[in-house]
Amino acid sequence: MRSMTGYGRGETDHAGAKICVELNTVNRKQSDIVVNLPRDLAELEPRIRQTINENISRGRTNVNVTLHAGPNGSRKLALDVDLAKSYHDAMRALQKELSAPGEITISTILQAPGVMRLPEQSVEADDAWPAVERALRNALVDLIKMREREGKHLAKDLIHRLKSIRKNLKEIRALHPDVVKKYRAAMVERLEKASLPLPHDDERLMKEVTIFADRSDVSEELTRLESHLAQFAHHLRSHEPVGRTLEFITQEIFRELNTLGSKANDAGIAQRVVACKAELEKIREQIQNLE
Repeated sequence: MRSMTGYGRGETDHAGAKICVELNTVNRKQSDIVVNLPRDLAELEPRIRQTINENISRGRTNVNVTLHAGPNGSRKLALDVDLAKSYHDAMRALQKELSAPGEITISTILQAPGVMRLPEQSVEADDAWPAVERALRNALVDLIKMREREGKHLAKDLIHRLKSIRKNLKEIRALHPDVVKKYRAAMVERLEKASLPLPHDDERLMKEVTIFADRSDVSEELTRLESHLAQFAHHLRSHEPVGRTLEFITQEIFRELNTLGSKANDAGIAQRVVACKAELEKIREQIQNLE
């Protein structure tokens, strides 16, 4: 089981240059990949996306690929003479138009954007792909390891909350048989206070109690809840992406708890249902982080 949060980095050498791939992932319901590449490597984006999709099924993945010249690489400044002339002519024209005094110096022109710059490292994308792929796969290994470590921490927390829910359901199952007894005793008490005593085996009384017992029976809900919790725990041990599956199971658990709470007709059971929902809400927040 993996978290959707992680970071990975990989580096390789290619033709005297260093290629670095950095990956970071955050929560997202679907897969979303954002790739930032040097201009010379732009055509590699589809291959990078495919490689990531083969390894990551969910979350927003930010990919940053950088290309650095090696120690023997050329770092000479590039000068755009035509652009410099255009700046100079534009400055002279503006100065004449405004009748503005002052001297246009070479320093002023060199400071204009784009006139002087470091050249980009030029590489062939197809030739560079094997090196980029190695760096990418190394970054993916780091990323997945971090996501798995975080996933283990999340799993421990989720297991603890499942135990709390199971404990409350066990108490509900123990309390439930007394609900009908309490209802019957309350009816008899109300009838006696109203000076309408009935035999305890009166047919009308028995019928009313039977209807109540059927209406308030939560045994099916408890059974389904135990099944859902077992499925949830089973998927926590899976090595496959389980985030969407756990979201669906959590929705089913909420549905059963709502039904159980509406049928219980008992303050003690209602209190434990609320406790279960509180734990389940925390579970729902946590599984938003799972792949």
